[in-house]
Amino acid sequence: MQIIVFNNINLFGFISPFPYILFIILYPVNGNKSGLLMASFLLGLILDMFSNSGGIHTTACLFLAYFRPTIFKFAFGVSYEYQTIKLNETLTPERFSFLLVAVLLHHLVLFILEAFQFRLLWDILIRTLLSGLFTLTICIIIIYLIKPNKR
Repeated sequence: MQIIVFNNINLFGFISPFPYILFIILYPVNGNKSGLLMASFLLGLILDMFSNSGGIHTTACLFLAYFRPTIFKFAFGVSYEYQTIKLNETLTPERFSFLLVAVLLHHLVLFILEAFQFRLLWDILIRTLLSGLFTLTICIIIIYLIKPNKR
C-alpha cells in the first residue's frame, strides 16, 4: 500500500504519509528483537528500492526498531516491563504518546537524511511535524479499522 498509494500522496508539496511504520510499531512487545531489526531492515530496503531513495527508509526503520523499547519505557513506564501492552485496543494517552513519539522520531531521521543540510533545519522540522501528524492520523484510522471485535 505504501508504494502504490501513499508514495503518490504529497499534500501542499511537502506533507507525505508513511503508515508503513505501523509494522514496526505494532510488532509484539515480547517478540524477537533481532527478528524485528531484520524485518525492519527488509521493509526499509524494499521501500528504498521502489522509491529510489538511497537507504533513508532503511536507516529510519532500523533507528525506530532499535529505539522502540526506549520509546515504550518512556510512554508506558512500569507497564512495559510487565509486557501487558496491546497497542491495537482503545487509544489511551500512553498509546497516543507512544505513537506520536515513534512517528516523529522516524520522520525526523528520514527527513534529516533526505535533506542532509543544516541550512534546511526549519524545512526538516516543518516537514517532520506536518507529515508526522498526517501519518499519525492515518495510523490511528488504520488501527481502528484492523482492531479485533470483542465478542
